[in-house]
Amino acid sequence: MNVNHNQTTALLGWSLQAIEAIDKMNRPFVVVGPPEFESFAEKNGILFVPWQFNVPIEQSFELYEKLKAFNVKITVPIYEETVEWAGMMNSLIFENPKIYNKSLLLRDKGLMKRRAHLAGLRVGVFEEAYNKDDIARFFNRINQALVKIDDEQLEPIHVKPFDKAGTVGHRMIKELKDIEEIEDEEFPLLMESHLEGQEFSCEAFIHNGKIKFLNITEYVKLGHSNFVPASPTLEQWRPQIKEIIEKLVDSFDVKYGIIHPEFFVTPEGEIYFGEVANRIPGGHIFEHIERAYGFSPYQGQILCCDPTTTEEELEAFFPEEVVSAKGHSGNLMVYPKVKTVSKLNVPTELKDHPYFVKHNMFIPTSSKVAERVGFGNHYGSITFFGKDPYEMRKLLEEYEKHNFYL
Repeated sequence: MNVNHNQTTALLGWSLQAIEAIDKMNRPFVVVGPPEFESFAEKNGILFVPWQFNVPIEQSFELYEKLKAFNVKITVPIYEETVEWAGMMNSLIFENPKIYNKSLLLRDKGLMKRRAHLAGLRVGVFEEAYNKDDIARFFNRINQALVKIDDEQLEPIHVKPFDKAGTVGHRMIKELKDIEEIEDEEFPLLMESHLEGQEFSCEAFIHNGKIKFLNITEYVKLGHSNFVPASPTLEQWRPQIKEIIEKLVDSFDVKYGIIHPEFFVTPEGEIYFGEVANRIPGGHIFEHIERAYGFSPYQGQILCCDPTTTEEELEAFFPEEVVSAKGHSGNLMVYPKVKTVSKLNVPTELKDHPYFVKHNMFIPTSSKVAERVGFGNHYGSITFFGKDPYEMRKLLEEYEKHNFYL
């Protein structure tokens, strides 16, 4: 790709994949990232502004002045903690304070649920919790509403932080005693009812309020395994999914960039909204898209964040969904099932399978397994690629049960 843009694009956050992608686009860029990456950036000729994103957003004018010196025309968020910073920078660049306010909707799970609900999307029952009594009350009310009596199994609820990415801080409450494990400093939390169904995510590339490319990622087990594109079983709901995402884009007034919503679909095709992010997805999803379709989604994000990108550029860049995929790309994130690790146990039949691409599992320097955050810190992943989505699902389900660490 040879796009000639004179003004600078700022990447907020540190991602080598995103840096390599924009470098190939022949457009000026600057990276705004944690100070510890400054020496690496200098050695590799990367324009770099050191910045701590955990400081108060009121310091944004200081960052804005730094970016003005680089003639920055647009900022692109890389990970969750940079979303509102990109919103603030872009609101100052375009002199439109609403851009910042809208970014907050995509950071606060309580606000985003309400906005989705107001837009007519199906959502579970949800409330904010400020203490353990709030959770106990919500848990009891959900089960009273479902008329759970005597020794019937109680309906679980979920609690999660308002502004953390993915599964960080996510807990499932199955009985009242589970609430006692929550530390006081974790509050406030969002509480929501449990939704049944096939969970999946979408990666929608938006430009001028229109979807330019829509990927559906099939989750085999949340936080453990997924693949792209989804199987025909899930892809059959694409028209309904696209319609819901268009409603989401309109209601959140998303004009540019990517959104990464998560949904549940019932066997009858009823689709429930889970949550939505406004940055690069986790779970190696961008790598899957590139392996399956042959284009860089990092470059796609940069193009879609830029209002000056032309329709012709976008049309030439994005391929046709599903039918143009060369196969299905999937991965399994591996979590030790032991407390201390002594060796790796990778079966020969896994390496011999035609869908096996690579793994990056490792023996950690400390044999003690790190404490889990969210659903856990994975110790490497296994990548697969093949033509049959059902064989892919079977592989991911089978090896999720395997003990790779002994």
